[in-house]
Amino acid sequence: MSRSHGFTPQRRHGAMTGLLALAASLAATAATAQATGGPDEGTTPETTRTTVGEIVVTARNFVPTGAGTATKTSIPLIQTPQSISVITRDQIDLLNFLDVQQSVRYTAGVFGENYGPDLRYDFITVRGFTPKQYIDGLVTPITTTIYSTGVDLYAFQSLDILKGPASVLYGNAPPGGIFNEVSRRASDHLNGEIEAKYGSNDFAEIAGTVTGPITSWLDGRLTVLYRDQDDEVSYVHAKRLLVAPTVTIKFDDHTKLTPLLYYQYDKITGGEGGFLPVYGTLLPNPNGQLSRSTNLDSPADVYERDQYAIGYEFTHEFSPWLKFTSNLKYSHYHEGTPVGIYDSGGLVNTTDPTMPGYYTSVLQSNFTYAERVASFATDNRLDATADTGPLSHKLLVGVDYRQVRNDADYGFDYGTATINAYAPTYPALATPNFGYPTRYNDQTIEQTGVYFQDQIKYGQFYLMGGGRYDWLDSRYLAPYTAVGTPTTTSTQSEGKFTYRVGLTYITSGGIAPYISYATSFEPQIGQDSVTMQPFKPSEGQQVEGGVKYDARGLPSDIKLFVTAAIFDIHQTNVVSTVPSVSPVFGTASGEVEVYGGELELVSRIHEQLTINAAYSYNHSKVLQSNTPAEIGQPLPTTPENKVSLFVDYTLRKGMLAGLGYGAGVRYTDGSAGSLPGAFNPVVYDGQSSTLFDAILHYDMPGWRFAVNASNLLDKTYVARCSGTNGCFYGAGRQVIGTITKKF
Repeated sequence: MSRSHGFTPQRRHGAMTGLLALAASLAATAATAQATGGPDEGTTPETTRTTVGEIVVTARNFVPTGAGTATKTSIPLIQTPQSISVITRDQIDLLNFLDVQQSVRYTAGVFGENYGPDLRYDFITVRGFTPKQYIDGLVTPITTTIYSTGVDLYAFQSLDILKGPASVLYGNAPPGGIFNEVSRRASDHLNGEIEAKYGSNDFAEIAGTVTGPITSWLDGRLTVLYRDQDDEVSYVHAKRLLVAPTVTIKFDDHTKLTPLLYYQYDKITGGEGGFLPVYGTLLPNPNGQLSRSTNLDSPADVYERDQYAIGYEFTHEFSPWLKFTSNLKYSHYHEGTPVGIYDSGGLVNTTDPTMPGYYTSVLQSNFTYAERVASFATDNRLDATADTGPLSHKLLVGVDYRQVRNDADYGFDYGTATINAYAPTYPALATPNFGYPTRYNDQTIEQTGVYFQDQIKYGQFYLMGGGRYDWLDSRYLAPYTAVGTPTTTSTQSEGKFTYRVGLTYITSGGIAPYISYATSFEPQIGQDSVTMQPFKPSEGQQVEGGVKYDARGLPSDIKLFVTAAIFDIHQTNVVSTVPSVSPVFGTASGEVEVYGGELELVSRIHEQLTINAAYSYNHSKVLQSNTPAEIGQPLPTTPENKVSLFVDYTLRKGMLAGLGYGAGVRYTDGSAGSLPGAFNPVVYDGQSSTLFDAILHYDMPGWRFAVNASNLLDKTYVARCSGTNGCFYGAGRQVIGTITKKF
């Protein structure tokens, strides 16, 4: 359908002016780089033409071999007794992923896009739990209700997903795992790229990154992105600006300081779609099926977000066997929804066909929300290597500290109007300046942790053990009271020891069976809306066993990494959002268990053929709860089965050398949209889906042209229904063309 109402000529002109200005700036930098630059040391795919005329696309980092996220050291993935998936920049670029949700489509044990194509956050679950987001190993300023800050994927060099408890190194981590995004760093070789994208729903983006030496002791990088787009939901329009500069100061060969900074601004108007009634989406409606473009929010809705972070990474090598690393970051996050009209009550008449609005009229409410988060985090550690007789040790000791100040207010104007879901017209706001009259959260959390880790090598055995103790102090004001109302400040102190132990055996052929046991400890922001007490920290434990394979011994141009794992997780004091008239209440649901298995393959063969394949099985169950109906029920948005496969091939010879094509298929089971409770006695399962993706690309030295299509057949399906008025369609077909100039 036409999107002209959501993307006016004035806005289009302003967007294109900004895009052209940015393009001109980056093009000037590109010209300089071409004149003086060199290769990029393999940090991004590189296209060359051989002396015999072959086109070779070299992606040295497509298949990962290591990730500091897993151990905070240089220990390879094959030696780590825990599952970790690494989506490298090579994978992101070659498969044209736009965000974290898309990046995990071909990753085992991770599920995304349960809310459809959300333009604000990266909603994913890992082994049944919502993971905490980290950037460069330090926790992000997560909000009270969302664990993701939505920083654009273009800012990062890789996306690491550590599955299972990670508290032994990070403290603040749920038992399902964490995801850590590693920022792009400066290089001492001048190189970069400029790319422009255009596609479905007037998706327009220009982005660029340039890096190189400034002086003999200073390297720099600048990464910039501007995006302007509509959405498949009518009237929704979004803009984003990202700027991420960094430098590396080389004091000498052993000492480096890397300041890191990013700033991102987002504005979305017209709501976010979703919150559709179950009748007309998941269940039949006598008036027919609601369109995927149906918007039961309001064109007047506004969402704005500003966020930035500034910090550094400092490293000093005292000797080849002793290294000190210090990370520090201050982050600020602010989001506001001064107008947030949405379908809060569902269909108002489902019983009397003689009355108006039979299965058509829905009740709207205005939910305003504002949140400010300030976070300071630092992590300081020493890692060393030593031999004691036949044993080789890789030791790590460290201390980290974080402080998070969270301040959130909201307003809820119930039942402002009704609209026809099949032919919506949007009434004027009943209370235009409603504001944020009610306090939701005012809390400060301080956490200090000390940790150690030792990997002991004996022959082909690798024994890893580690422990951590955390001290947690929190101060909070009572929520659900009028802003400005005097209230008593309460305090809470906790302490917890967590640990991990695992054993790996690596054969000469690169087959590595392993087993591990790990625990988690997670302080939680907020107050239980049922008991009116602060959330107690959650505790979890996991047993995991599996096999890894890194293809050692095969020809050097055959790269692959395979992980197969089975696991069993238990967690207590699980906090989940409670569906209610006002959508900000949360409570602890007791104890849950998730067990299952995963198989994941990432490969690149002869720099021509890439294969990404994954299978996941997850069985989840609530074991204990204050709500009897929850006991025995599966966790929301935790499909039992997920299967995905993507294969891409590039021609190297002949007239079509450089032309490549790929196709993917992904299947996901339906899953529960919520847990049963007083506000939603009926649990609705989202629909299973089989979706197809495709890519056509052409590479030549210095250039890449690509067209990507996801959900190629435009399958319509309901990804989630959290209640009678909480249904979300899955993302429809998206086709995006990309032109990239590399230098």
